[in-house]
Amino acid sequence: MVQKYDGLASDILLPLVEELLGLGVERFIYTSGPGSHMATKICYTLLKSVEVIKGIPFDAISAFELNGNKPIKALGKLYFVKEKENIITKKFDEHQVSSFYMPEHLEQLEFLESNEPDYHIDAVVAY
Repeated sequence: MVQKYDGLASDILLPLVEELLGLGVERFIYTSGPGSHMATKICYTLLKSVEVIKGIPFDAISAFELNGNKPIKALGKLYFVKEKENIITKKFDEHQVSSFYMPEHLEQLEFLESNEPDYHIDAVVAY
């Protein structure tokens, strides 16, 4: 059983991956976006390093796969929204709540062709 970790991705990701490597994990899956640019960059960089050093591959899925296609917080009052096959940003005056969950079976997930981060807004936005 994996230990429960609380905190920022930048603080907990390395200890979590080290624990999983110790358990003999053969593949990683991560959400490549949309969402927090920093968390996505940290996760991608760590998993890419593990892939290069240890030869353990990783795949990517959309964050919408794990929240029932609900809006995902972007910046300020902007949220990422999936409309058909497109991901756009949409302004909501009220806070949008979305819970993330793990499916019962990984076969239910739709893997992306690329495991690179999937950014939908620029890292720097000028208003």
